[in-house]
Amino acid sequence: MTTEGNFVQPAIPRFDGHYDHWSMLMENFLRSKEYWGLVETGYVEPESGVAQTEAQRKGLDELKLKDLKVKNYLFQVIDRTILETILVKDTSKQIWESMKKKFEGSARVKRSHLQALCREFKTLEMKAGEGVSEYFSRVLSVANKMRTHGEQMQDVTVVEKILRSLSKKFNYVVCSIEESKDIDQFSIDELQSSLIVHEQKFQRHTGEEQALKITSEDRFGARGRGRGAYRGKGRGRGRQSYNKATVECYKCHKLGSK
Repeated sequence: MTTEGNFVQPAIPRFDGHYDHWSMLMENFLRSKEYWGLVETGYVEPESGVAQTEAQRKGLDELKLKDLKVKNYLFQVIDRTILETILVKDTSKQIWESMKKKFEGSARVKRSHLQALCREFKTLEMKAGEGVSEYFSRVLSVANKMRTHGEQMQDVTVVEKILRSLSKKFNYVVCSIEESKDIDQFSIDELQSSLIVHEQKFQRHTGEEQALKITSEDRFGARGRGRGAYRGKGRGRGRQSYNKATVECYKCHKLGSK
């Protein structure tokens, strides 16, 4: 911002690659300077040999001076490498139209990509078995792509999205964070760090339960199998059948004797 007398002059909006946004700001800036009509309609040089009145010459000179001022604004806000790709730049109108042809199409493609990314961001959810760091990486990847396509996304939007889309095992953690923290001031890094700590607690608790279960099975399962094997052997002898007529008495040595 510059100061002219007691009036604060608005800063000239630099072209940052987002044509739709820049063109809107730049148009508003030029309108505030009463130069926009010149960009829209331009001016016409008289044909060679055509006589002009003094008033016509004076009027044309004034238009040319205004046009030089507009070109000066455009040269300040458009990068040199871009200006070099614009072949026709005799007037501000020609520069503006060249910029529009060059970047409006790519802006349309960016809008299309942004819409697809917005849909993807909206449907993101933590998968079963997915770790906190892995899920944060997926969410931030989509969020950063949205930002590069012109989306003005604040960190609080990412924080709220993650809190709403965690798996059910984090429900009580989410409630605790929402009750004890100011979400507007809670950074993405703080949230990730907090969730990783809880995730480690889950993993340690699950590991201890699994170890206790295995120990119990080893202790009581083997004992149960031993008793079962003994009973099975006993029942086998009890159920065994034989023919008494073929058995020799150990006293009289006769077959079939009792």
